[in-house]
Amino acid sequence: MSKVDETVQDLYDEVVARNPGEAEFHQAVREVFDSLGPVVARHPHYADAGIIERLCEPERQIIFRVPWVDDAGRVRINRGFRVEFNSALGPYKGGLRFHPSVYLGVVKFLGFEQIFKNALTGLPIGGGKGGSDFDPKGRSDGEIMRFCQSFMTELYRHLGEHTDVPAGDIGVGGREIGYLFGQYKRITNRYESGVLTGKGLSWGGSQVRTEATGYGVAFFIREMLRARGTDFDGRRVVVSGSGNVALYAIEKVHQLGGRVIACSDSAGYVVDEEGIDLDLLKQIKGVERGRVSDYAALRVGAARFVSSGSIWDVPTEIAIPCATQNELTEADADRLVGNGCAIVAEGANMPATREAIKTFAKSTVAFAPGKAANAGGVATSALEMQQNASRDSWSFEYTETRLADIMRGIHENCLRTADEYGSPGDYALGANIAGFTHVADAMLALGVI
Repeated sequence: MSKVDETVQDLYDEVVARNPGEAEFHQAVREVFDSLGPVVARHPHYADAGIIERLCEPERQIIFRVPWVDDAGRVRINRGFRVEFNSALGPYKGGLRFHPSVYLGVVKFLGFEQIFKNALTGLPIGGGKGGSDFDPKGRSDGEIMRFCQSFMTELYRHLGEHTDVPAGDIGVGGREIGYLFGQYKRITNRYESGVLTGKGLSWGGSQVRTEATGYGVAFFIREMLRARGTDFDGRRVVVSGSGNVALYAIEKVHQLGGRVIACSDSAGYVVDEEGIDLDLLKQIKGVERGRVSDYAALRVGAARFVSSGSIWDVPTEIAIPCATQNELTEADADRLVGNGCAIVAEGANMPATREAIKTFAKSTVAFAPGKAANAGGVATSALEMQQNASRDSWSFEYTETRLADIMRGIHENCLRTADEYGSPGDYALGANIAGFTHVADAMLALGVI
């Protein structure tokens, strides 16, 4: 092991020791550290100035009790989190996740990833993340409203359009953002629309924000294909998940000429060789809140539902994991490689395990990490902030063009950085180093704070 590798390993060991039991956070740090050897070798001042240690330690970690009353009159208690990780480039920016799996380690992993993702957009936003172990599934609108109001009653004191700007994530959509913003406005007596993004179009929201993460992934893949001298034309695509990101990734892939043949939910996956009927899927998932098995039942003879195995068993040229962290394992990666998959682009946050990423690196598969490929959501949130600050509203077409330009810029930055550091075509290394150096240079300029 070289001296540089020893330095990076020692720093990682310190992170693990300081943050015991936070497996997801350790994984996110490890994946970035895997790329930092060439940076430290060429620019040792980053290590000498303690930049790496500071990047791994949040500027602020907020944990609080969220009491609320359910429809039966029973008092419920959940735990709320907001990790304000790094503000060297701008106010903390990152979503709120409401899901039973949320604990400090998950929020820290998401916040750490957000630092580099936000830096790659080139927009002036820092990194943060938050949420709660509250499960909105099966809850009435009244219960969700009371929970959101209680959650914001504590969180509001830490927010501001120049301080910390949350958005939505898993379990937090337009309904929840509305309740959260309403309580913020009520408490502060200010219509500070730039304090939350993902708002409704009639009260400060941005066109394309709903579609942005899914559209952004498709735009990024288009650039990856162009770099190989080709395009989406007729290519088989598999998208895991069937939530917001998956739905709009499917929509934009179809618009760009690809053919999505499979998607999934927690009960299994559906295969439709003719191409997923997006209108039907949106009705089932977005309106009826049904399952992908319902899609297969309505597409008798055209689609089949599979309740066992993995969606990555389906042969595909392009794979877009859009469900959740660590959904794509080493065994899944082996199958994708064996079936001739050419591109894997992460629509979710850290959906591929470290072992899966290593498998792709040893193959001809082009792998795009989430911090690059799914940055379209936060990029469009930053565009929403711009519109709020200027009291302006942009058209769908103009906003979508801005999003496409940002994703093109991220792609170019990743490839350019990978070339600069001697690993042509390595999107993971390019994304990690480009994001890191952007934030690190800002931290150096601001001094030891």
